[in-house]
Amino acid sequence: MSLRPLAPLCLFALLGACSSTPPAIAPAPLPAVTAAPIAALPAELRELSGQLLDVPLAGEAEVALLLVDQRDRPLLLLASTRLSGKGGALPFSLRFAPNQLAPGMRAELRARVSQGGVLTLHLPPRQIDPSVSVALGELRLVPAP
Repeated sequence: MSLRPLAPLCLFALLGACSSTPPAIAPAPLPAVTAAPIAALPAELRELSGQLLDVPLAGEAEVALLLVDQRDRPLLLLASTRLSGKGGALPFSLRFAPNQLAPGMRAELRARVSQGGVLTLHLPPRQIDPSVSVALGELRLVPAP
């Protein structure tokens, strides 16, 4: 028996399967977003928050809380974050453990903004009391030297 008579039948079946539209798949419903209450900060952590003003749209901002010695040399990074500029105020929040402060050291908040790898703006160092959480408000950046 020859398979030749079955060839047209297989060809028509293949063409029929290719031309049919696939069944519509309904997208899965998105889960409902609920506003979760902001959790209380654990007792061993502190938080600094604020807004960097006038960060350019293409700017990359870095905000850091550092421990510095008496000669203003950075010794230890307590917390940092990187943010992308949006052309206006840029909110930030840093959480850290204050138990790493030794005698003769102080905490400073520093920030810098770069565009295309070039430092364009910075925040003059601000001394911070690491024993309490602080909302710093609006912080104005100055042109980098």
